[in-house]
Amino acid sequence: MDTMLAGRLRLDSLTFAVEEVPVPVPGPGEVLVEVRAAGICLSDVHLIDGSLSPFRPDDAVAGSGALTLGHEVAGVVHSLGPNLVGAWNPGTRVVLQAGQSCGRCEACVRGFLCGQMTTRGVDYDGGWAQYAIAREDTLIRIPDNLPFEQAAIIPDAVSTPYGAFVETGAVRPGQSVGIWGVGGLGAHGIRIARLIGAAPVIAVDPLPAARERALAFGADVALDPAAPDFTQAVNEATGGQGLDVAFDFAGFPAVRDQAISVLGFGGALVLAGLTPAPITIADSITFSARRNQIRGHFGGEAQGVDRLVALASAGRLDLAPSVTARIPLAEAADGVAQLEKKIGDPIRIVLVP
Repeated sequence: MDTMLAGRLRLDSLTFAVEEVPVPVPGPGEVLVEVRAAGICLSDVHLIDGSLSPFRPDDAVAGSGALTLGHEVAGVVHSLGPNLVGAWNPGTRVVLQAGQSCGRCEACVRGFLCGQMTTRGVDYDGGWAQYAIAREDTLIRIPDNLPFEQAAIIPDAVSTPYGAFVETGAVRPGQSVGIWGVGGLGAHGIRIARLIGAAPVIAVDPLPAARERALAFGADVALDPAAPDFTQAVNEATGGQGLDVAFDFAGFPAVRDQAISVLGFGGALVLAGLTPAPITIADSITFSARRNQIRGHFGGEAQGVDRLVALASAGRLDLAPSVTARIPLAEAADGVAQLEKKIGDPIRIVLVP
């Protein structure tokens, strides 16, 4: 076993191809994982189209100018690096955290993302490969009853909305929430909202198929943002009170403007969808008088993945409908195109080595 297949992106030319590369060797504190499933995320699409770049590329990525994509990864422990004898048994089923932090600063100690956070498949080689390296403290055991393809999407597609709702949004049972964008993040946001008792759960998406999916995933109301009676519909659903918490999973300025306009007194907008566009408040007097807030959110907290694995394995969180398709690793480019063009209205497409 000297070589393996990996989905590699050339950072200078932004060309992507599945090619044969050497199997990585785990160093001190590292584990070699045999990948069984790896999710395709919009972030991967944005890396390939150049709208997203590595934030803190490690030496290997910087030196080679190429990156193995993939930050949603699950598999089994294959072998251990030096000084890890007995720490992890080969064959143990694991899911990999989407990134790794410095482990020293206050944010890391508290389990949050910090300024030194690096992301798998963005700053260092990820899991679109037959084998992947992981720092041993970024591995989480998964039980036998949790399929690899469902476990793989937890560290981002599920943990990001979980953190947005539970930590940043601090949603409490009975509070009204609005979810803009019912894609890979928003669809799971609906499930999390139901799980923690939010009511009503209002989904907003311009695509009819996405609105249908929102209702199937548990939304109480699914609205077209372009509907002339949009504001009236939100008021009716919330008893005239407006939203307690609104979540932007789309990352568009128009979404943020609309979400702010339907916040209730003390309501907050959580920004989970990423965009470089500036944040504007059209009517800052009303915004201040209503004691409204805007809160930034990025990724998921480390402890959230553990909790979500437990919830999924206990049957409290059904992730089976989230896996739209399974595609061989060799056909990764086709999977990227399907997600980019929304062919089949995918939630998550999973690569299988």
